Amino acid sequence: MAVADPPGGLIAVVAAVILDDLVVPTRLLSAQRTEPPELAGGWEIPGGKVDPGESPRAALHREIREELGVRIRIGASVLGPVDGWWPLGERYAMRVWLAQVTHGIPQPLEDHADVRWLGPRQVWSLDWLPANRPVIEAVLATVWNSPPGN
Repeated sequence: MAVADPPGGLIAVVAAVILDDLVVPTRLLSAQRTEPPELAGGWEIPGGKVDPGESPRAALHREIREELGVRIRIGASVLGPVDGWWPLGERYAMRVWLAQVTHGIPQPLEDHADVRWLGPRQVWSLDWLPANRPVIEAVLATVWNSPPGN
């Protein structure tokens, strides 16, 4: 399925909710930001900007490889409220997919200080970046039938 451009000329960003298993998930991966300074220390789902001429899925594979040093299999979309996109500040819109690591062990290589695997009851123990909170709530509701926690 083709992914439309983000609405309103916003800059496209992609991210992966990396699960330990796409069929029977028990944990999801969180990554702690180091850059930019206003986001440093906050926790997020990993990803980044789509380069000109790059497809969103190719960008997701590249970003996860650069940031965490792993390869992933992309699963279902986590559709956002604006034509499938999630608002990400005033200039960006984020497309999100579920994913599973297929090769490697996630490490905080680029723009991250730490990574942690979290079960559904541990998810809200971290200080998630505000733009990621609704995505996490949607994943908890659809993957684990958990009510919003934060």
